[in-house]
Amino acid sequence: MTDIKENRISWDRGTWRNPPVRVVSDGPHLQVTAAEESDAWRHTSYKFVHDSAHALLAPLGAEGAVEVSFLLDYAEQFDQAGIYLHVSESVWIKAGVEISDGTPQVGAVVTREVSDWSVAPVPEWKDREITVRLSRSGNAATIRARAGDEPFRLIRVAPLSETASVEAGPFCASPTRAGFTATFTRWVETDADVSLHPEQG
Repeated sequence: MTDIKENRISWDRGTWRNPPVRVVSDGPHLQVTAAEESDAWRHTSYKFVHDSAHALLAPLGAEGAVEVSFLLDYAEQFDQAGIYLHVSESVWIKAGVEISDGTPQVGAVVTREVSDWSVAPVPEWKDREITVRLSRSGNAATIRARAGDEPFRLIRVAPLSETASVEAGPFCASPTRAGFTATFTRWVETDADVSLHPEQG
């Protein structure tokens, strides 16, 4: 995924889905304080519907990608930050790093009426800048993530209608406490991934 052109998205271009408690724009950074009990989930296992996560959204075309970077400087249970893709109240994706059982976990929740959740522990990512990339092409959304300048890891491939009207951008939530502030450092739009798998030399 080298040589992909990118255009920085201004923080004020987005529109909040569920405005947070506090937003501070500090030069290139955006500090977002989440409301207590903010979350995004539908039905599965927990048997509740939460639609209160804070997502700063801008349109995403049928062929394109967005990247969101943030600091993994948080450590409380279920605090989370990353990318949110919104189609409707019952069709959406969130992907990023969430603290679960004391460990940073990179993963995604893909929701089509009901939510599913996939995670993998990444304790070595603690206190680093994390980038989550969501690429939309054809009938799929491809999610990748990395710490610093490491190569992107493939996190998820999820179905997404080619004709869906989609918005995407940074998100954070704090299901169990007040006072969580996420620091976002970058939001860009780029070209869609050329292929699912990197070329082999």
